[in-house]
Amino acid sequence: MTGELELLVDAKATLGEGPSWDESSGVLYWVDILEKKVHIYDPLRGHDRSIEVPDLVGAVVPRAAGGLIMAMKDGFYSLDPSSGKTDPLALPGEVGETIRFNDGKCDPRGRFLAGTMSMRDACGQGKLYSLHADRSIETLVSPVTTSNGLTWSPDHRTFYYIDSPTRQIVAYDYDLEAGTIANPRTVIRIPEGEGQPDGMTSDTEGMLWVAQWGGYCISRWNPRTGERLEKIAVPVNRVTSCVFGGKNRSELYITTARQGMDEEKEGKQPHAGGLFRVKTNAEGLPTFSFAG
Repeated sequence: MTGELELLVDAKATLGEGPSWDESSGVLYWVDILEKKVHIYDPLRGHDRSIEVPDLVGAVVPRAAGGLIMAMKDGFYSLDPSSGKTDPLALPGEVGETIRFNDGKCDPRGRFLAGTMSMRDACGQGKLYSLHADRSIETLVSPVTTSNGLTWSPDHRTFYYIDSPTRQIVAYDYDLEAGTIANPRTVIRIPEGEGQPDGMTSDTEGMLWVAQWGGYCISRWNPRTGERLEKIAVPVNRVTSCVFGGKNRSELYITTARQGMDEEKEGKQPHAGGLFRVKTNAEGLPTFSFAG
């Protein structure tokens, strides 16, 4: 069972998302997509600072060579967290004005997988891309409506992926050396009335921890059986993503959003857009860094 949920930062983020844990420095990176901010939370100091970036930012990951890599609106960019300087690394070239990058994370070989979505709620306008260490870009899944959560099994042979409106989690065979996927199959379905699956992460037992946008919760699932094992209540309707960090990677960090809430709903959810944490009995898989 998990411990008590705690509010770490009452950030009131419009669209908090994309958390990643930097094991080497012991800090959490996360983003506020619509406010164009990258946040750095230091749990030892209990301090959160933000860096304004030039455009919408869907996800941020550590870079093996130092600094950070972001999936910004139209492509992949580096970020120096000390100076705030950004530089383009690779742009797909096909991301139009009404499309933006959303969630993403690195595989164990250091490729950065991130996907796109329509800013006008249009169906099938997005894709899932893989940025290789040599900065070449490959399309892995197309078409996609809202590219969201992604994670791997402990042996790295299975890749799990969410296109949120489908309310499904799809598993693929993953070739770690080539970075390719095959054999898609649905392994989890979010029940009707419980919102949509958003960001997710996995633990060393191979279980999936899924943020439910519109569901007031994080839920833990067994992808081999499709069974829900645990449900962590969050006092915010729009739960967006989660990642393991802290000592032994047993602490689950959770991002949330205020986007689209009216005044009445905000009054009932005063900590919407906050960063939360809960201590678990699980050990999460590490956040992998970009190799390029």
